[in-house]
Amino acid sequence: MKKILVLLGPNLNMVGIREKGIYGTDTADNINKEIKAFAGEHNYECDIFQSNHEGDLIDKIHSALNCYDAVIVNAGALTHYSYALRDAIASVNIPFIEVHMSNIHSREEFRNLSVIAPVCKGQICGFGKTSYFLAIEALKDMI
Repeated sequence: MKKILVLLGPNLNMVGIREKGIYGTDTADNINKEIKAFAGEHNYECDIFQSNHEGDLIDKIHSALNCYDAVIVNAGALTHYSYALRDAIASVNIPFIEVHMSNIHSREEFRNLSVIAPVCKGQICGFGKTSYFLAIEALKDMI
């Protein structure tokens, strides 16, 4: 069975609590359970890791090299300025799909740029929690 990692960045543990008009009312824990169930239905073993600390996310990316077949990453605000995260993704030779629940291209101007997009296979944004499910479906042609 192929193994995937869903990597979640800063403040994504607060989904369902913060900015409900943008992220909805479904809690992070509930969404994570749905992601794991959906992955299982598609014959993927799925781990989910969330951290509010950039270094922890980088360490997890490095450790993904020999553990996972692909990574779905929602880097939160780090998407827009973390060259360290970008370089970590580039250093690991497995597919990464960038995901965002909100449409980052229709929000504040600073959110329009993703520094990690050039080192990811693709980007899915704007479909709420369904963005994660779409990324899982996209993996079938990659791994």
